[in-house]
Amino acid sequence: MTLLAGVLEAFFTTRLQRQQAASPNTIAAYRDTFRLLLRFARDRLGKPPSDLLLAEIDAPLVSAFLDHLEKHRGNGARTRNARLAAIHSFFRYAILEEPGHAAICQRVLAIPSKRTDRRLVTALDRAEIEAVLAEPDRTTWLGRRDHALLFLCLQTGLRVSELVGLCCRDLVLTGGAHVQCHGKGRKDRCTPLTRDAVRLLRAWLAERAGDPDAPAFPSRRRTRLSRDAVERLVAKYAERARARCTTLRTKRVTPHVLRHTTAVTLLHAGNDRAVIALWLGHESIETTQMYLDADLTAKERALARTAPLRAGPGRFRPDDALLAFLREL
Repeated sequence: MTLLAGVLEAFFTTRLQRQQAASPNTIAAYRDTFRLLLRFARDRLGKPPSDLLLAEIDAPLVSAFLDHLEKHRGNGARTRNARLAAIHSFFRYAILEEPGHAAICQRVLAIPSKRTDRRLVTALDRAEIEAVLAEPDRTTWLGRRDHALLFLCLQTGLRVSELVGLCCRDLVLTGGAHVQCHGKGRKDRCTPLTRDAVRLLRAWLAERAGDPDAPAFPSRRRTRLSRDAVERLVAKYAERARARCTTLRTKRVTPHVLRHTTAVTLLHAGNDRAVIALWLGHESIETTQMYLDADLTAKERALARTAPLRAGPGRFRPDDALLAFLREL
């Protein structure tokens, strides 16, 4: 008759915060998972979350919750797997704290993750980058802030959480100009800045005139931007840029797409995978394999090297539309 509430509270306070020192992002993701699960259990069992028993959160209920995420909330398999990972983490803790419920915990832990498709990453080419950067109205304060933010994001490949966490002191614009960030996995890293970036950011910080610990890219109220705010502004400028760059109409542009763009740009410049992993703060060099998979330029170079004898190298290009029409008559 163990109540779920006590075990769940101890999981967040003792295991995540004190023992593992989990990051705020991890705690927030786990919190959101259990808010959804408890609401689902309340509707399914007709009991308030504070009265639920640990034994009632069993494998059939968790499986039904995962199906609910996909069928009714429209979540994909990756989101489903992320929610399941949070639930598994809790039950690995619960099985040690409440060994009398070991059988129930083991059945929940036996629920497998769902296999997902591995899609090619989306990245912007040079014309698309210039179209997006041209959209902010640089005659206004907000436009200058957004232009500097987008430029920095495209050059450094910072994650959106790293971008919104930047303070004024993190932009070092003197000798050896670079940006410092505290990223995923509690790793600190420095990313060098180009002369254009230094010139743009120096002008922005002079206008920003904030304390060293103040947000580098604040909101209208001078508070720190949220992740959602950055996602909205990126989507806004990408939508506007579609009028001048038609290839953007087939792409969904997000802050993570800008990060992918940085990686592909580095790859086209001839940088090794290890350099790209170091630049982006990847845990493993294998993570950069997805950029090789999506790099059509490298595949075209390989195709040119394997042209048959007496045939000129090059990729197939369709005939002019009018000539093709006449040929088919």
